Amino acid sequence: MEGASVARMGLVPMRRFGDAALPRRSILDGQPIELSDPAIYAITDFKREYPMTVDAERQIDDALSDMIRLGVRALLVSIDQRLVGLITSYDIQGERPIQFLQSSNYNRHKDIRVADVMTPWEELAALDWDTVESARASDLLRVFEQNHLTHLLVIEVDKQTSHCTVRALASRARLLRQLGGRGVSGLVEPAHRGDAGEGQQQRTDQVRTNRQ
Repeated sequence: MEGASVARMGLVPMRRFGDAALPRRSILDGQPIELSDPAIYAITDFKREYPMTVDAERQIDDALSDMIRLGVRALLVSIDQRLVGLITSYDIQGERPIQFLQSSNYNRHKDIRVADVMTPWEELAALDWDTVESARASDLLRVFEQNHLTHLLVIEVDKQTSHCTVRALASRARLLRQLGGRGVSGLVEPAHRGDAGEGQQQRTDQVRTNRQ
């Protein structure tokens, strides 16, 4: 019986197809939620979904193309499988590339690497997984608004070894979309570096990707 089962599993040669792409994330993403719903309904849990990453040496235009293709606004940045930072579409489309060119020997936008405009690991903000598990969507949105951030890492810390694992990623744009634009105390446009014009870009990205 086992041999017959294997025989029915025919191999498909990839030469039959054109360029391949990773599937869009199938999660609670996009499903409407209320402010009183659990915050975990509005995050990307890496135990459920494989994290999207980009090499630090990749050019930023290519990284942005990756984001559009994958339907995301942020990628974890890695060097030799070690996480070193986070880059968002706002970083690439905002002021950071211009500021980098002005302060470096580069003069072409296409030469800028992800490492040049990403937020380094030590500068990222994070929430503790235990806190997020007991929080509501309104709590998560309040953190975004009060700290003027577009993305937040969620880390899980082993209480015995103090080892830190990146458990999830939270996106302000995704949260607002799931809430239908409802805010806690009025929507506040993010102001942290590299995120100028997020409101306009959110509308552009929603049309482009129909999706965080």
